[in-house]
Amino acid sequence: MLEVKPQSTTRPRHPAPRDEQHPPRRKAAQDPLPAEGVTIAEAARRTGVSVHTLRYYERAGLVISAVDRTSGGRRRYHELDLKWVVICTKLRATGMPIRGIRRYAELVAAGPGNEAERLALLEAHRAEVRARLAEIQENLTLIDHKIDVYRGSLAAGDADRLWAPTNTA
Repeated sequence: MLEVKPQSTTRPRHPAPRDEQHPPRRKAAQDPLPAEGVTIAEAARRTGVSVHTLRYYERAGLVISAVDRTSGGRRRYHELDLKWVVICTKLRATGMPIRGIRRYAELVAAGPGNEAERLALLEAHRAEVRARLAEIQENLTLIDHKIDVYRGSLAAGDADRLWAPTNTA
């Protein structure tokens, strides 16, 4: 009979340094998933989101298919699930509202025939992201200018002449 040894759930505080004899481990996302899927904790580790976020995505209707469950009712995530979670997190990180991600998930889950609507949704989101990026770039240009002014003033020895707000009441 096969004996399963429990794995320790504690990690050393200071892992041993790696060298040429012990190359770094591959990223978890590159490790193949077992056919039976992975636990919610492993799915969280592989996707970089919390267990809470995974459960929230499911409750909020952001998943494209029902997450598989064991006979005991525990979630099991498969490759498709993990890829979809990554898409959701990227859309969210770029500012897409939950309702937009939900709509996109609904369209994908509905299957073929709505590709034009999916495309329109993604193109509209891309336009919003590009507009925000342009605004950020404009703000960065101002910051770069201020840095140049401070560097120049410090190098010239007249930084004390730079404007600073004062209380003149």
